[in-house]
Amino acid sequence: MDVGLAGLFPGKALLTIDGGKPRTVAIGVATEEGVKVLSSDGDTATLEVDGKKRVLRVGQNVAAQATVSRSPAAVLSADERGHFLAGGSVNGNPVRFIVDTGASMVSLGAADARRLGIDAGKGQPGLSNTANGQVAVSRVKLESVRVGDIVLNNVDAMVLRQDMPFALLGMSFLNRMEMRRDGDTMTLTKRY
Repeated sequence: MDVGLAGLFPGKALLTIDGGKPRTVAIGVATEEGVKVLSSDGDTATLEVDGKKRVLRVGQNVAAQATVSRSPAAVLSADERGHFLAGGSVNGNPVRFIVDTGASMVSLGAADARRLGIDAGKGQPGLSNTANGQVAVSRVKLESVRVGDIVLNNVDAMVLRQDMPFALLGMSFLNRMEMRRDGDTMTLTKRY
């Protein structure tokens, strides 16, 4: 059995089980497959899977039977518009990403950068062509970017001068992944 944590809401977790559609499960409740949500804290939930406690971050999944030497991976679920969203972190701080293969780099809005303690003024200034036209940016290096079990260090990124509703999980991260889509589920597996 493969269980993924697609999202968290107050008192509830959004789970995917064996690649099925995401479903909301309240804390203290078990699914018909026997997966029980024990608690949630920040961007993690404690689940009981196959009689064992498992702590998952949003975007992570766990197989009930152990796999040997598995590459780090993240299972993402599409939202109602078909966008793949992922809870993750930058430099150890929580960030909400949207997968964007059209973005050359991981991209952060000004407010996210400030919240994460990233000084865009120390970055390399430049211009970037976006779907909304040309914008001023600063190119920076992120110490770490985490999505699910995947952690990359020294990731190239851009900080835009304006705010954005999500951080963009761009190609400076995705180029190092094998991306596999199956319906409303996308699996990212770290290649190197």
